[in-house]
Amino acid sequence: MFATHVAAMLHHVPAAATWIIQEGGGQTLATDPLGLWKAMGWVARTVVIILFIMSGWSIGVMIDRAMAYSAARKQSRAFAPAVAGALRDGRIDEAIKVAERNKKSHLAKVVTAGLMEFKAHQDSPGAIPGETIEASKRALERTEAIVHAELKRGLGGLATIGSTAPFVGLFGTVMGILNAFIGINNSKATGLAAVAGGIAEALVTTAIGLLVAIPAVMMFNYLTGRVEAFDVEMDNSSSELIDYFLKKRGDVRR
Repeated sequence: MFATHVAAMLHHVPAAATWIIQEGGGQTLATDPLGLWKAMGWVARTVVIILFIMSGWSIGVMIDRAMAYSAARKQSRAFAPAVAGALRDGRIDEAIKVAERNKKSHLAKVVTAGLMEFKAHQDSPGAIPGETIEASKRALERTEAIVHAELKRGLGGLATIGSTAPFVGLFGTVMGILNAFIGINNSKATGLAAVAGGIAEALVTTAIGLLVAIPAVMMFNYLTGRVEAFDVEMDNSSSELIDYFLKKRGDVRR
């Protein structure tokens, strides 16, 4: 009995395949980008344009942040030993000049603020040593917050693109499937030909949405890690500078 049913089902397979081909009418879907673009409806085209704008924005942020972080790392490597040598010899003015020559360095920005605040209080008449240290510490904290915000510039938009691009593509998917059902209803046709165009349109928008989102998410995580590393370096530099100020105040008392 089972073998009889299987044989009957296999007997109908060629007929079903012939029906699908007949319903398709021999039509083939375009596979090149221009052909797919022409086959899309206005909603899908709008979705694709939005996704390309999001992609361009995310690529711009990636390039800008990569260049900024590379310059900050390069200048900081040159700045750290130079300023350490100047401070070791007690040449605060020279240390400030070294910091001002490395304006793209995140460490230089923080150290400059602390040194300038310390020097301003130290040179003022009647300065209280404890207040000088506290003022320098506040200047370092303020500058750290500002530099942190500068380093994170654009990363919020990158995170937004990475999280919303799949949903924008999904919107195109839903509209493509909806168009497919509308095509079936209007043409009263059945088979693959009635839904192939809408499904292809839906899959294209989904694929583009994923292509935009995946690099954005990966780069956001990578760049966020770089910012966290910069934050640690700035915290360490601030602590070392405060220790230097405390040591210098002790030397003055002696």
